[in-house]
Amino acid sequence: MPIFDITLPKTIAKALNLPVSDPRRQQIKVLKKLLRLSRFTQFGQKYQFDEILLSRHPGKKFQQLVPTCNYDKIYREWWYKTLEGTPDVCWPGVIKYFALSSGTSEAASKYIPVTKELIRSNTVTSFRQLFSLTRYENISKRSIGKGWLMLGGSTQLQKGATYFAGDLSGIQQKNIPFWFLGLGLYKPGKKIAREKDWSKKLEEIVEKAPEWDIGFIVGVPAWLQLCIEKIIERYKLKNIHELWPNLAFYVHGGVALEPYKKGFQKLLGKPITFIETYLASEGFLAYQNRQDTRGMHLVLNNNIFFEFVPFDDENFDSDGNMLPEPTAYMIHEIEENRDYAILISTNAGAWRYAIGDTIRLVDKEKSEIIITGRTKHFLSLVGEHLSVDNMNKAIEMASEELNVFIPEFTVAGVPHGNFFAHQWYIATDDQVDAETLCNLIDEKLKLLNDDYEVERKHALRDVKVDVLPEQVFMDFMRAKGKIGGQHKFPRVLKGKMLEEWQLFLKKQVVQ
Repeated sequence: MPIFDITLPKTIAKALNLPVSDPRRQQIKVLKKLLRLSRFTQFGQKYQFDEILLSRHPGKKFQQLVPTCNYDKIYREWWYKTLEGTPDVCWPGVIKYFALSSGTSEAASKYIPVTKELIRSNTVTSFRQLFSLTRYENISKRSIGKGWLMLGGSTQLQKGATYFAGDLSGIQQKNIPFWFLGLGLYKPGKKIAREKDWSKKLEEIVEKAPEWDIGFIVGVPAWLQLCIEKIIERYKLKNIHELWPNLAFYVHGGVALEPYKKGFQKLLGKPITFIETYLASEGFLAYQNRQDTRGMHLVLNNNIFFEFVPFDDENFDSDGNMLPEPTAYMIHEIEENRDYAILISTNAGAWRYAIGDTIRLVDKEKSEIIITGRTKHFLSLVGEHLSVDNMNKAIEMASEELNVFIPEFTVAGVPHGNFFAHQWYIATDDQVDAETLCNLIDEKLKLLNDDYEVERKHALRDVKVDVLPEQVFMDFMRAKGKIGGQHKFPRVLKGKMLEEWQLFLKKQVVQ
């Protein structure tokens, strides 16, 4: 059954056809709605949401009265109450779900509130993205009505006193609309989705794979690639299209796809369409809605109010921590091709909340962005200002030139006498000379980043590369309990995480 013949519930159909207006107007409308719904909460009362609503310039008034925050601050002052079952703290009612997120570096899990309103908003945005495919050319529209393999966290959530907690992907899959489940499109199905043991889940998916007609695959690149490799190996296939001829779309997010593309192409029998999304634990922020574009369209009219803080020395310290009272701009005030840290206010009770990502506006007219990294996942030991975006592009360029597949990498800043060096750890199972790869990455980074080129002549005295099997990276993640789902290997290692990684590598050498 083609998905375009589906008659959607009226609430979703209405939401999918919201009138388009200019970005500022959309965002002010969203802000007013969020303030209006939450003005009687503890947070709304303290920060005078009623006064903001009466203001002639609610956006500016909101920024004046409400402080910015990161997770530690808002949890310490507000969200801890919601875990105890207290209603009406930052959003009306009792919070039933919490997304567990440790990002890629922090050891302790974060508890991110997930409300029924947020789940509904995420679902609406998902279907908006789906319907944007109708504007794509030269794609297999028949495949849109085929199965969706969603490789996410377990839907068997941890039970607290008044709540359930787990990966956002697991929470979202647990709340998939009944009419979508009724169509039989959702794979791997409820039973397998509940499985917590990642290895067992993969085996069950491999076992069931021949029974499915998959058109979409959805998930983090590293784990989805592993799943497809296991299917190909089990059934002695040349490529995955021998089993799933209608596979035409890969919906991805969380990490840059470029390092994984070469590996994916080896698993395919024909080209597929890659569709990028920006789905964080805090909400569905943006998605690619145009063919052959590098940017993702910000979701400006679905219960997320965005602010943007220039990612510079005036607003952040050397460790990537946002300073008190940073300068924040709305969507209509920011410039193209400049890096900003992103703040969001949502219908889950996040208020001026720094999610830790940096973005760059690449098309102002269409409100399209790219993710350039994390505020704490960059290297600037001596002013080289090396972003994750720079790293991804250098790895992509080097792997293409040497014709090797590099599925994972991470970088650390290390002492080098009285100066500093960058230590790269690169995963590849292909044959490559470490020194050649090192020189090539260094060369590409000099082309991509002027600050890096300057500092390589001064305080950044050396670049080192250790080439490791891909399995080493996966074993480290397994040892950390970060297998599958939404877990990604950090692109920059610092502090405790770096110490644990170095200790892990030493143990590998001993063994």
